[in-house]
Amino acid sequence: MDLINRASVDSEEQHRLYSKIASRLLPLLLLMYVVSFLDRINVGFAKLQMAGSIGLSDAQYGLGAGIFFLGYCVFEIPSNLMLHRVGARLWIARIMIVWGLVTMLTLLVQGPRSFYAARVLLGVAEAGFYPGIILYLTTWFPTKVRSQIMAIFICGIVIAGMLGGPISGGIMAGLDGAWGFAGWQWLFALEGLPAILLGIVCLRSLPNGPASARWLTDEERTLHEEDQRRDRAATRSLPGQAYRIGLVFRNRNIWLLVIANFSNLATSYAVSFWMPQIVRNFGLTKNLAVIGLITSAPFLLAGIAMLFAGRYADRTGDRRRPLCVGLFVACVGLTMTGLYMSVPGAAFSGLVLACVGTMVATPTLWALPGMFLSGSAAAAGIALMTTVGNLSGYVAPFLIGVIKEATGSMAYGFILLAGFALAGMIAVLYAPVTRTPGSPSPATDAPVVR
Repeated sequence: MDLINRASVDSEEQHRLYSKIASRLLPLLLLMYVVSFLDRINVGFAKLQMAGSIGLSDAQYGLGAGIFFLGYCVFEIPSNLMLHRVGARLWIARIMIVWGLVTMLTLLVQGPRSFYAARVLLGVAEAGFYPGIILYLTTWFPTKVRSQIMAIFICGIVIAGMLGGPISGGIMAGLDGAWGFAGWQWLFALEGLPAILLGIVCLRSLPNGPASARWLTDEERTLHEEDQRRDRAATRSLPGQAYRIGLVFRNRNIWLLVIANFSNLATSYAVSFWMPQIVRNFGLTKNLAVIGLITSAPFLLAGIAMLFAGRYADRTGDRRRPLCVGLFVACVGLTMTGLYMSVPGAAFSGLVLACVGTMVATPTLWALPGMFLSGSAAAAGIALMTTVGNLSGYVAPFLIGVIKEATGSMAYGFILLAGFALAGMIAVLYAPVTRTPGSPSPATDAPVVR
């Protein structure tokens, strides 16, 4: 299966090798990420029924939706270091099985406090999954193809956004009252089960790395090792690189990417958690299944744009342009949604732009850390980016909920988040590495920040 752009590698042998690795790994990893993101954002649909059932205000919902990330962030770096120690297969399987169980048990919540507890536990259970997969992919793919690989993997968000709405809306509308359970309870019960099943599949099928992959020939393994050595040598020639954990937290390069990731995720989670509520507030329909179909459209457009951006970044070696463009488009989209919240067409167009912008920025952003981090420093640096970045998942929904209760509208909350996206774009302009090591650097590139 040809998943790698031929122009981004040096030889036909490399093209065949990385296309083969991608076709073996990415289908399972992509499916796992779809389930992960679906379990993370399905609370946005559950809220449409659950809020009245257990007595949740908008501020309490925003707090509960975001408090997931407190447990997630506290355990993220330790989890990634543990994965680095015990191997991806065992640790990722453990994460998936436990988070699937917690998702299913969320059907038992009876009020705000138990809702908060369930969300914190889900964050603890899922901690380390996303940075663990990012770290895992850096051991398989060199920097020159990493943006398009990240784009394919991150399509899990797009697929979850496209399928999550119709599936969640259909479950809640179709099973409400069955066997004495509300639709939102069925939602958690049924959408938690796939994570458990995929955890078992992961335990049986996922290789820890190239050395344990039986489907690689000796020649392919040798070619892969040579590419990895060249990648590490190129990384060592760059300024601001880090190889020890202690250096990561003093590395200015990483903190610039942390700011960009925080801003990008604030947009992503604001759209994911609040889009169903905004669409319902338009008053066009009260049918949950139809709301789900409407909310899937932005993710389809975002996925197409993201795949093109990933291929462009690897073909040209330019990471700064798609990052800046993505964050700028997200800023414009959030501003439109905020200014025209009472105009359904304009507000929804803004949500589409925000969704497209954040998806365009994501794959190129995550291709950067491996360009100046290696070994345990890579594990810690990637986890630091996701830990601080995912705090936006707490801040964004909570801010919007509080602002909505104080003003009666989500408009000011979305305008505030547009400022976050703008701050992320400014951080990217000072990002240290925007081109693949060894590729020509144009005169328009900003100076390296040490």
